[in-house]
Amino acid sequence: MTRHRVERRLEAMVEGTFARLFKSGLRPVEVGRRLVRVLEAHRSVGVDGKVVVPNHFTVHLSPPDAQRFEEIDRTLKRELTEAVRQHAQDEGYRFAGPVEVDLITDDQRRTGTIDVVAIMREDTAGAAGSLVNTAGQRRDLTEQITTLGRNPESTIILMEKAASRDHAEIHRRSDGVHLIDKGSTNGTWIGDHRIVERQLNDGDEIRIGTTVLRFDAS
Repeated sequence: MTRHRVERRLEAMVEGTFARLFKSGLRPVEVGRRLVRVLEAHRSVGVDGKVVVPNHFTVHLSPPDAQRFEEIDRTLKRELTEAVRQHAQDEGYRFAGPVEVDLITDDQRRTGTIDVVAIMREDTAGAAGSLVNTAGQRRDLTEQITTLGRNPESTIILMEKAASRDHAEIHRRSDGVHLIDKGSTNGTWIGDHRIVERQLNDGDEIRIGTTVLRFDAS
């Protein structure tokens, strides 16, 4: 995601339900711009040659700005987190762990100014990535085994005629996250390839019938 796309995402939120809150003063798009700048400033190269970026961001807000943002705190943090995640994915960056954005009140800050502290924080006990559907809804992979299918007891229930009752499973292992087809009738696909078992890579698109789920490793 380019910086312009980050801005468009946040501006769309502001122009909707919460427009009345941001007629003046600090706007979410300014916070988004700063997050991207800080992320870019703290890039480093890992031992495998891939670019690693911070995954935990703390945004310091003045008391008046924090009070205005309080009404949309959860929505704003979700949108900022998604914007950071998408920017890194588009640039080919890798996170050390799950992405988090916290908003805190800083009594020392002047109204309209912000500070962002970014760190790399590993979290081996947290989610092993997530699945995102075409509507942008995200499901963290916190279980050791995630089941997919039409079975009402599946972790992720697929309302999809092409899906089998017990269609596929996602396993968390020491070497990564693996997608396993459970002998389904119509198959489990990654891109144009039908798979039996495969280790998932960041950005892989899992296709079951017309259902498409993108795997995000962070």
